[in-house]
Amino acid sequence: MHRTALFATLALASGLALAQNVAVVNNKPIPKAREDAWVKELTKQGQADTPELRKMVKERLIQNEVLLQEANKRGIADKPDVKFMIDVQRQNTLIQSLLRDEMEKKPITDAEIKAAYEQQKAKVGGKEYHARHILVEKEDEAKAIVDQLKKGGKFEELAKKSKDTGSAAKGGDLDWAAPDSFVKPFSDAMTKLNKGQFTETPVQTQFGWHVIRLDDVRDTQFPPLDQVAPQIREGLQQQRVQAFVEGLRKSAKIQ
Repeated sequence: MHRTALFATLALASGLALAQNVAVVNNKPIPKAREDAWVKELTKQGQADTPELRKMVKERLIQNEVLLQEANKRGIADKPDVKFMIDVQRQNTLIQSLLRDEMEKKPITDAEIKAAYEQQKAKVGGKEYHARHILVEKEDEAKAIVDQLKKGGKFEELAKKSKDTGSAAKGGDLDWAAPDSFVKPFSDAMTKLNKGQFTETPVQTQFGWHVIRLDDVRDTQFPPLDQVAPQIREGLQQQRVQAFVEGLRKSAKIQ
């Protein structure tokens, strides 16, 4: 073959090799397909496929290859603890891929998210209560506080005596909350009050004796659906994964 033709053939072969590989490290090629796979994974996470990203991926692949070759020289992969960790990582990767595949087959729909949102709204209820309380150890102490309130005592001042030190510093303020946020005896007594009224009969719970004042009532405040949809979707996905795992366990023969 003519020398010029030979050089042209070698140059063409070299060009093809470079097109197929990102780099060659100690005579071992790094396939371009590996770079493409990494770029694809990174773009799934929101990064743009740019020359800068590909340069970063290429440098990481070269660094990894250098380190892997050295690890192989030292026989690192044959160590029992390393074999164990490789097996654990392999299992985790397969399991996560299985769960992802299952979710892709049965994705959470917008209708399911809306239904879960409405269900949560119904569970919480339609009203929120803004209450204050004073918590004491004994019934006689609570009755004495009621007497002082009837005589014109200021609830916020008397609340400084409360065992509930968190609310005591705020005049007994419990902020806005749904009735089911409280234990039942407290909730039952609170929801029977009119705005501005306090319990003239102290309320006993496992925490002690309460004197409760209701400051206000309003319709329950819910964030708009589009604001909480991502959290709802994640919760539904977790439920679906759990049901999938439990279904597999039930159908498996475990001895």
